Amino acid sequence: MSALLIRNGTLVTDISTFAADLLVRDGKIAAIGPGLQAPDAEAVDASGKLILPGGVDPHVHLDLPMFGTVSSDDHYTGTKAAAFGGTTTIIDFVSFDFPTLRESVDKWLVKAEKAAVDYSAHMNLTRFDEQIAAEIPSLREMGITTLKVFTAYNGRLRLPDGDIFRALRIARDTGMLVMAHCENGDVIEILVTDALNTGHWQPEWHAKTRPVWGAVESALRAFALAATADAPLYLVHMNAAGEVDMLKYARERGVKVMGETCPQYLFFTEDDLRRPDGAKWVCSPPVRTKADNSRLWEGLADGTIQTIGTDHCPFFYDGTKPILYEGKPIAIPGKELGKDDFTKIPNGLPGVQDRLPVLWTAGVRSGKMTAEQFVALTSTNPAKIFGLYPRKGALLPGSDADIVIWDPNKKVKYGVALSHQRTDYNLYEGWELTGYPEKVFLRGKLIVDGERWLGKAGMGEFLPRQPGAPVL
Repeated sequence: MSALLIRNGTLVTDISTFAADLLVRDGKIAAIGPGLQAPDAEAVDASGKLILPGGVDPHVHLDLPMFGTVSSDDHYTGTKAAAFGGTTTIIDFVSFDFPTLRESVDKWLVKAEKAAVDYSAHMNLTRFDEQIAAEIPSLREMGITTLKVFTAYNGRLRLPDGDIFRALRIARDTGMLVMAHCENGDVIEILVTDALNTGHWQPEWHAKTRPVWGAVESALRAFALAATADAPLYLVHMNAAGEVDMLKYARERGVKVMGETCPQYLFFTEDDLRRPDGAKWVCSPPVRTKADNSRLWEGLADGTIQTIGTDHCPFFYDGTKPILYEGKPIAIPGKELGKDDFTKIPNGLPGVQDRLPVLWTAGVRSGKMTAEQFVALTSTNPAKIFGLYPRKGALLPGSDADIVIWDPNKKVKYGVALSHQRTDYNLYEGWELTGYPEKVFLRGKLIVDGERWLGKAGMGEFLPRQPGAPVL
C-alpha cells in the first residue's frame, strides 16, 4: 500500500488542537509532527483544513426487520452514507432471532459482509434462561463484548428486572458491558390501548403514550440494578432531561454508568410530530420538548453524557414511490404503513450521515461544545467505551488511518440532495451548515472525495472488540 502524507493541516483530538503533518503507511498512522518528509508518499495539502479521526457511531440499525418491512439502509448503503458524513466505524445490533447467540451472530455477519466502512456489533439480549446465560461469555470469542437489554416492548424484547440483573452480573464477571433501552413497558401498553380505544391515531400519540416519567424511572431503575450488581451500564439514546439528572445522580455516587444521546433529541420536539408529515419524526423513544433538548445539551457540555450516536434506523416516508439510488429505482414500504394508526408507523429515523455535519454547526460553531469535545463525543469516547481504542477514534502512531479532512468554512444547504442515506427525506432539509467533510480515508484509502464515492461494498472489516473497556 502506498504511503500518504497529509501536510499543513490542524489536527483535532479529544484533548488538543495543533498544527502538524500526518504520515500514513500500510493503512496505519506512522508519524505525526511538523515538517515530515516522505518522498515516496502521495502528498495532500490540508492548508486551512482540520484533520479529525473518523467518526465512530456506536448505535445504528441496518437491514432491521420491523412492522412487516425493513429499515431502508442495508450494510452497504448505510455505511456509504456514514462515510459521506465523516464516520468510518459503525456498531450495529444483532437480533436474537435464532435459537443460539452464535447462530444469530453468524447470520448477522453474512448480512454485514457488504459494509463499506469498518463495523462491529452489540448483541440484543431479548430472551434469558440458564442455557443462554452459559452461552453469553462465548460472545467475547466472537469479538462482541456488549449486551443490549430492554425495559419496554412487552412480549417481544423486554426482559424482567431479575434477568437484567443476572445479565449485569455475568457482564461484570466477563468484562462485558450492558446497554439499556429504558422506558416503562407496562405503562406504554396501557396508554396505547387507551389511545386507540378513544380514536387517537395521529403520530403525536406515539409520544403521548410513551411518557417521559416512564423513561426517567426506568433509567434510575437500571442504574440501581447496575449499582447492586457492581457492573457497568450504558444508557442508550437519552431523550429526557430527567434522564440526565438520574445519570448525574448515579455517577456522583460512584455507580459505573454512562450515557448516550442522539441528534434528534437535541433539535426536535413533539411539535414536529404534530406536523402534517409528523410520521417522519416517529422514533423510540420519542422526541420530547425544548426543555429536554436544552438539558441534554447541558449534559454534553458538562461531561455527564459520554457519547452521541444516531440510532440510525431509516424508513421511507412514502414507500409507494421509488427513489433513485445509485441510478436504480428502489421503494421499500415505510411510514405510510401507519397512516391511520400510529402504532403501525415503523419506529426510526435516518441520521448516520447527518451526525457530524449538523453537530459541527449546531454544537461547535454555536459555542455549545469545543472542537475537542466534538471529537470526544463522536469518535474517541465511543471507541474507548466499546473496546476499539486506540485502533479507532484516535490520531496516534499505530492507529488505523481513519481520517477526515474537514473544511471548517465550507457552506452547504443540507438535505436529501446531499444525503446518501437510502430514504426519501431528511430531518435537516434546508439547514444552512458551515463545516463539512472534504476527504474521508478508511485505513489510509480515500473513500470520499468531495461528492465522489471511491469506496465499495465489502471493503469494511469486522472489528472484534476487547473486553474490560473503561468506564468513562
